[in-house]
Amino acid sequence: MNFRIPPLPKSGMKLKCSWSGLKTTMAWSCFRAPRPSSKKNWEKIVAACNEGATIQGKVTKKVKGGLMVDIGVEAFLPGSQIDLTPPKDLDQFVGNTYEFKVLKINQERKNIVLSRRELIEQERTDKKQNLMGTLKIGDIRTGSVKNITDFGAFIDLDGLDGLLHITDMSWGRLNHPSEMLKLGQSIEVQILEIDREKERVSLGLKQRTSNPWEKISEKFPVGSHVKGKVVNLLPYGAFVELEPGIEGLVHVSELSWTKKIARPADVLALGQEVEAVVLSVQKEEQKISLGVRQLEKNPWDNVTDSYKVGNRVKGKVRNLTTYGAFVELEDGIDGMVHVNDMSWTRKINHPSEILKKGDEIEAIILEIDVTQQRISLGIKQAQDDPWAKIEDHFKIGDLVQGKVTKIASFGAFVQLKDNIDGLVHISQISEQHIDKIKNVLKVGDDVSARVIKVDRENRRIGLSIKAANYSIEQIQKESEAMDTLKPGEDLGAMEHAFERAKK
Repeated sequence: MNFRIPPLPKSGMKLKCSWSGLKTTMAWSCFRAPRPSSKKNWEKIVAACNEGATIQGKVTKKVKGGLMVDIGVEAFLPGSQIDLTPPKDLDQFVGNTYEFKVLKINQERKNIVLSRRELIEQERTDKKQNLMGTLKIGDIRTGSVKNITDFGAFIDLDGLDGLLHITDMSWGRLNHPSEMLKLGQSIEVQILEIDREKERVSLGLKQRTSNPWEKISEKFPVGSHVKGKVVNLLPYGAFVELEPGIEGLVHVSELSWTKKIARPADVLALGQEVEAVVLSVQKEEQKISLGVRQLEKNPWDNVTDSYKVGNRVKGKVRNLTTYGAFVELEDGIDGMVHVNDMSWTRKINHPSEILKKGDEIEAIILEIDVTQQRISLGIKQAQDDPWAKIEDHFKIGDLVQGKVTKIASFGAFVQLKDNIDGLVHISQISEQHIDKIKNVLKVGDDVSARVIKVDRENRRIGLSIKAANYSIEQIQKESEAMDTLKPGEDLGAMEHAFERAKK
């Protein structure tokens, strides 16, 4: 049997050996026996303090899970017990002397567990109670920024946390507290409210300075010209900082007399220096309304000098909407042609049916509203109304040619000469019964039909395809039959019929 004898232990150590096994297995176990001085220190420490007692010690080194502290004997300080929040860097504590609370003493293992955090918490509790007893509304206190949230910041008043709400940080507007404060920053705040029962304190920062809104009407009278910097852009307007704590709003409608600006960001940029006119001041609400367009003369002030109702004008189609077309008459002056004023003979569902952006048109001025900055135009009014002499163009019994333009459940619309539309009722298409018009006619079909109805007052022409080869007597009967149709089946006024039409 061969084995190696380990080196002799150092001075102050005893070697204890034990055999295990019957053949070649030998196990050695060694331990360091307490030095006489360490044993005395242990007994002295244990005799001097119990669990819960306070003791002073020096941090000697960093170990896994915490720190070792010399209090006469080595004691363990867990990482969770070092400070209020477990520190990331433990090396900063090595070599420093602190007060500790004895958490646990294990006689058998000869170890002691300490806590520094509990002493700090107790100290903060004592300070908090003391502060709550001495604080008064209006006091000025120094604290440090402990935490920043979306709605404010918590300030450590040396043991007591107070809330500094974002609305109490500045007389001006803040998007976020971090724009003004940073963690660890030392600031002086004013005590605004104290709830001793719930131990809550509300703080103010802006209250330490005079309210700039107190004499706002004297600084910025209505009508005065001001300059400022764009600090925020929103869909409805731009905020302009006139001085620290004072901002005015330029509503999107106040940016131009003539241009339809969808968003302030289309014409303004953050940080841009702008000039404006003060429109209104509301001291209590701390609001100032500004206008940029007021820096220029309103072209609508003298619009009636250049434009009169009944005048014929020319312009370019600038934009199309579902209800009409905007026509630029001159720079900054637009007129609007409603779909109902585009044609004498056709029912226009959308202006794109006859107009497109950029078209040059002629129109008649129908109405001028300077207050609302509106000029109503009519395209059809610039032309003769063919319905005024409709009998000269269409008579009952005339054979006409046309093209199907729309299909409805009750009939088909046919475009005749001079863009006049006639309606072929479903009963006038064929001698045979027809369930659905689309089964026999479609948009674009050329048809021949007889005029069986002319109603100038209601602007309607009734047509009959099946009567193309009828005699005058037969046509007269069909005309009379049209008059006996029930209201729901009748041709109706052309504008109403077209509303129900389907392409």
